[in-house]
Amino acid sequence: MTVLLGCIADDFTGGTDLAGMLVKAGMRTVQLIGVPDGPPPADVDAVVIALKSRTCPAGDAVAASLAALRWLREAGCRQFYFKYCSTFDSTPRGNIGPVAEALMQALGTDFTIACPAFPANGRTLYKGCLFVGDVPLSESGMRNHPLTPMTDANLVRVLQEQVERKVGLVDYATVSQGDAAIRARFSALREQGNGLAVVDALSNADLDAIGAACADMPLVTGGSGIALGLPRNFRRRGLLASNAVADALPQTGGLRAVVSGSCSPATQRQVEAMRASCPSFCIDPVRLARGEDVVAAALDWAAGRIARQPVLVYATAAPEAVRQVQAELGVEHAGNLVETALATIALGLVRAGVGRMIVAGGETSGAVVKALGVTGLRIGPEIDPGVPWTSTLHDDDTRPLALALKSGNFGSDDFFLKAWDKLQ
Repeated sequence: MTVLLGCIADDFTGGTDLAGMLVKAGMRTVQLIGVPDGPPPADVDAVVIALKSRTCPAGDAVAASLAALRWLREAGCRQFYFKYCSTFDSTPRGNIGPVAEALMQALGTDFTIACPAFPANGRTLYKGCLFVGDVPLSESGMRNHPLTPMTDANLVRVLQEQVERKVGLVDYATVSQGDAAIRARFSALREQGNGLAVVDALSNADLDAIGAACADMPLVTGGSGIALGLPRNFRRRGLLASNAVADALPQTGGLRAVVSGSCSPATQRQVEAMRASCPSFCIDPVRLARGEDVVAAALDWAAGRIARQPVLVYATAAPEAVRQVQAELGVEHAGNLVETALATIALGLVRAGVGRMIVAGGETSGAVVKALGVTGLRIGPEIDPGVPWTSTLHDDDTRPLALALKSGNFGSDDFFLKAWDKLQ
C-alpha cells in the first residue's frame, strides 16, 4: 500500500504530536526515529520521520531533512509535511526557514505555507502574530527558553529573517471566509512574488479550512494543528477509509515511570503536581559536572519504590535556576550532561521492569529514545491535545514498551497522574 502523507518533524515529541493528530483524524500512522534503512511498515497511511534537527546547525538540519524527504519520496508519499513546534521554536538563523526552503527546492515547488497554530493548546495566529494563551509569544514563557528564546511574536518578520524568499500573510479576514478564499489569497501572493505565507488561525474550523486549501500543495509546513484537516483531502479522493481504527495499540504492561527534562512552565506545574503524591528524584547538573554518580544514585533510589507506584526522575527547574547553572557550566555542556543522565536513567528503569514511561521535553525525548534503541513507534490514543500514547515497533518478539513523549509546553497540570488511565 502506498503511504499517503510523508512527514518530517524537527524533534521527537513534535513527531509524536503530529502523528497523534493524524491518528485522531483517522490515518493509521507510525513514527520512525531518524531515516530508516528499509521500507515503511505495512498497513499505514502516514509516516512521520522524527529528527533531532530543531537546534542543531542549520546546515545539518537541512541535510537530515533532505535525507528524510528522499526516503519518503521513495515510499511513494503523495504529499509532504514539515512539522515544527507550535511556538515556532527557532533562532534568526533558522532552522525552520532554511529547512522549508530546501524542501521546496527539492520538490520543485515555489510556494508553501507556515502555520504553527494549535488552538486546542492555546496557540493562535492573528495578523501574523503568534499568541500563547492570551499573551503574544514574546511575552510567554518561551521568551526564557534556554535554546530558542522567542522574543518576537510577528512570524512574518521572524520567518523573513530566515529565508531568501519573500514572506506574505493570509490574515484572518480571509481565513474566516473558508478554503476557496484562502486558495485565492495563495494565488495572489504567488503572483506578488511571495514564496511562503504565514496563515492566521483561531480555531479548529480555521485549521480545517486551511487544510482543505492545501489539498494540492506538494509541501505543507506548520505545527500539528493543520494535520487535522489534511486527512479529509485524501478521504474525499477515495484514498483513505472512513471507518479504520487508527489508534489501536498492542497490550503493554510493566512498572511506570516519568522522566522529565523540560523546564517549561507547563512541565514545572506537572512536576509539582506529581511530586505531591509520588516519589521523586531531582537531577542536579552541578553534581553531574563534579563527576558524582547521580545516575546510579537515581536508579538505586527508584529500585526501592517503583514496585509500589509510579516514580518521577526530573531535572525540571525554574528559569532563574536554569540560567544560574548555564552560567556556571555553559549552556551546551549543562544540556548535554542532563540529557545523557536522564537517558541513561531511562534505560536503567526499563531494564528494571518499567514498561510504561512518560518522557517530558523534546531534547530529553530524543536522548531517551536513542538510548533505548527505539527505531519506530505506533501511535495510539490521545492523553491531552498533542500527546498520544505510543508503543515501540519491534522486529522480534520483544514485549513493546509504552511511551508518551510530551512536548514541554503541552499537557494539563495533572498530566503525569492521569496519563496511565488511557492505557487501560
